Amino acid sequence: MQWQDEAIILGVKRHGETSVIAEVMTRSRGRYLGMVRSGRSRSMQPVLQAGNRVDVVWRARLHDHLGEYRIEPLQLRAAQLMETATAVYGVQAMGALLRLLPERDPHPHLYQALDVILDNLHDPADAGELFVRFELAVLNDLGFGLDLAECAATGLRTDLVYVSPKTGRAVCRAAGAPYAERMLALPAFLSEEQSEAADCESLAAAFRLTAHFLNRHVYDPRGLNENAARDGFVQAALKALQRKTAPPTFEKAG
Repeated sequence: MQWQDEAIILGVKRHGETSVIAEVMTRSRGRYLGMVRSGRSRSMQPVLQAGNRVDVVWRARLHDHLGEYRIEPLQLRAAQLMETATAVYGVQAMGALLRLLPERDPHPHLYQALDVILDNLHDPADAGELFVRFELAVLNDLGFGLDLAECAATGLRTDLVYVSPKTGRAVCRAAGAPYAERMLALPAFLSEEQSEAADCESLAAAFRLTAHFLNRHVYDPRGLNENAARDGFVQAALKALQRKTAPPTFEKAG
């Protein structure tokens, strides 16, 4: 058997003296593993770095075998991804999210989202918002999507400021006010009626929102802990955004 596809490197593991097992997210076939002979060579090591976009040819005698890859570089961005903390943690955290999905299960929209986010991880504002939307997309593909389009109590599609921690459905201000202390905040930038960019407060609320439902529906039932790279990304993104949006300071003339 053989197929060819575009893919993004998620990680590698040593296999024998010279080879590696490469884990990639393919455009049309989902997350896939395969052996790369001589993957530890000087020529292949720069290619097999997380975040790089590559062309892969997979071969195996049978479909359920591990198979072997032939890999050619398309976009080597791993070096750029090492320049900021948001990028370093972000590529790891998104790889961990994709590992929650079944292997060899196609998710072409997640591949496209991953490719776009990897090109924007250097900007903390863009990185944070895009990462939250990526987490929402993963939750949706796992069968636990949030309904943020209309109020669960009234059907209204305006003034949505809460999310029910049990149902994952949006709640408008009036309906949710009596239960505000038990509700999760719905950040304005995730609302369909607004298009404003995230600030530190709304981005932090968004991270709390997705973390709650990942823990409730995925990590806790599977006996897993939240990936440490996510916490690193959250802290780095909030810190960088705070620096970016802080008002300038001027020194007094002596």
